[in-house]
Amino acid sequence: MSSSTIRTRAARGPLQLLLALGLLLAATACGPGSAATGTAAGAASAKAPDTVEPLPGKPAPQLPATAASADGRQVTVTSADRIVPLNGSLAEIVFSLGLGPAVVARDVSTTFQQAAALPVITQAHDVSAEGVLSLHPTVVLADRSTGPAEAISQIRAAGVPLIVLDDAKQLADVGPRIDTVAAALGVPDAGRQLKARTEQRITEARAALPTSERHPKVAFLYLRGGASVFLLGGPASGATSLIEAVGGEDAGKSAGLTGDFTPLTSEALVKAAPDAILVMSKGLESVGGVDGLLKLPGVAQTPAGLDRRIVSIEDGQLLGYGPRTPQVLREIAGQLYPAGAE
Repeated sequence: MSSSTIRTRAARGPLQLLLALGLLLAATACGPGSAATGTAAGAASAKAPDTVEPLPGKPAPQLPATAASADGRQVTVTSADRIVPLNGSLAEIVFSLGLGPAVVARDVSTTFQQAAALPVITQAHDVSAEGVLSLHPTVVLADRSTGPAEAISQIRAAGVPLIVLDDAKQLADVGPRIDTVAAALGVPDAGRQLKARTEQRITEARAALPTSERHPKVAFLYLRGGASVFLLGGPASGATSLIEAVGGEDAGKSAGLTGDFTPLTSEALVKAAPDAILVMSKGLESVGGVDGLLKLPGVAQTPAGLDRRIVSIEDGQLLGYGPRTPQVLREIAGQLYPAGAE
């Protein structure tokens, strides 16, 4: 993948940049010797299976329903029999609403077990309009990071209802995102139930945090070792809200970074001085685990590097901002504040 291709996809937003770069990891996957070691490895072995929890019962969509698309259109959905969510976060919501049996395709960021057997309708991380249309969907869900624009236009031109949602970048986006998807699919009551369950679990996860006057500084690093892509997250990376929700301080934000990501340098990381480093699990694997991470510029010299304090979360879950966000908060907190640590 060329640097110009990455720049084009990055223009859609920080999450799309992560998805575009994710392809590079697939092409340069690590061998067995790259398993993480240290704090992250211990936590990873105890993680729950990568699944979603549907609401009990089977909702019956009340259609037609008209939804406001984030790109200014009013879209009427007449059938939810064949649903195509174009990213993992939206698929997570659809399955959690109990509509998983109606989903007919997935993209590469939909990694949970219930969707594993579905056909993938992305080429690299770009949506294939031909692949989508070949499955005769009755409704397609996307967000602003979905692309390319030509594919979205082609799907709409074929007469398929396609609803665009705003990207989710913080905890406050979780509830409205669930509401929008549920209303578009004709199951608003299930949406309210799922929203209430999710928000309650977020509250419970935050209430279980240890009480401390000190807020550890956490740096979010995006790593793709095979492509030599190492980025330090800023306030628009999507991770800030999660870090702050578990009582941490975003080290990149505190260091004065702006926007989403900046190339990782010794100077930037030393200035950020994180107490802990947050990464996606496949990214950590791509650099050779914790030992490999410590060899990157500046990492070993930070408090996080000296203490080997690495928090690793599954790629498909970390920035999803959906029904599994409470689980993400618990996993971050469990690794950031290990039992028995001072």
